Amino acid sequence: MKSSNQNIPIHFPNGIELFIKRDDLLHPVISGNKFRKLKYNLAEAKRLGYKKLLTFGGAFSNHIVAVAGAGKEFGFETIGIIRGEELRDKIGENSSLQFAQEHGMQFQFTDRTNYRDKTSTEFLLKLQEIFGSFYLIPEGGTNEWAIKGCEEILTAEDKIEFSHICCAVGTAGTLSGIINSSNENQQIIGFSSLKGSFLSEVICNFAQQKNWSVIESYHFGGYGKVTDELICFMNAFYDKYQVPLDPIYTGKMMFGILDLIEQNYFPPHSKILAIHTGGLQGITGINQRLQAKNKEILHYNG
Repeated sequence: MKSSNQNIPIHFPNGIELFIKRDDLLHPVISGNKFRKLKYNLAEAKRLGYKKLLTFGGAFSNHIVAVAGAGKEFGFETIGIIRGEELRDKIGENSSLQFAQEHGMQFQFTDRTNYRDKTSTEFLLKLQEIFGSFYLIPEGGTNEWAIKGCEEILTAEDKIEFSHICCAVGTAGTLSGIINSSNENQQIIGFSSLKGSFLSEVICNFAQQKNWSVIESYHFGGYGKVTDELICFMNAFYDKYQVPLDPIYTGKMMFGILDLIEQNYFPPHSKILAIHTGGLQGITGINQRLQAKNKEILHYNG
């Protein structure tokens, strides 16, 4: 397992420095926050004697790919409940689903209406009738075991060295873990990749400290949405720093960090650590969508 802060900081006026923790390098398949979230869930599933893992995800889900890879590596059967019945006959056209299938994941496709009921007791009982006993991992992986894993993202040095920790936010598990393990003098900033202001309530259920905020201005239209401006920014960032970002989470976060630096949001001499949470495997799917619309694509692969 490896993860490192980028050796050379990015310097800005007023003495501000930005470092990137490359948690995307933790594992070739179970990268970034997915590795952190699954670590203790897999241990708990094994302790309880489960042989099957069941979880949920969409077309190009990083979580589905990670669970399939983890199942293959650690000896679990895996089941993916996939949002969108239309994907049933398009597995060969979808790099994420194809990877998961090749790594042994069994799929059940469901329409979007039923998918919204995935946490209901009735829905889960029906799944037990179909698949038998399984260890349930929520969509996105966030639960108490995931929080425990994400509390290990910051090292002892990180808690001393950096004034601000920045992280992209989806289900809020990663940010909650970082908050719990941070130094109370640090400012923890989440960059939401979704529309809406419900994340703060979720974080309050998991995080004990109050040294955090969620910025909701850089979602670029909502979860899974990208714009020409975002893609252009990500290509320019890669050309300049040779750090690949993903368009769902880290690209939006990095755009937000640099924009806020330009707006003098951070005090002089701030030392900022941005967490690269992975998700690069989804680039192939995003590029397929962009190509179909004759849009600029990302110039690098996941």
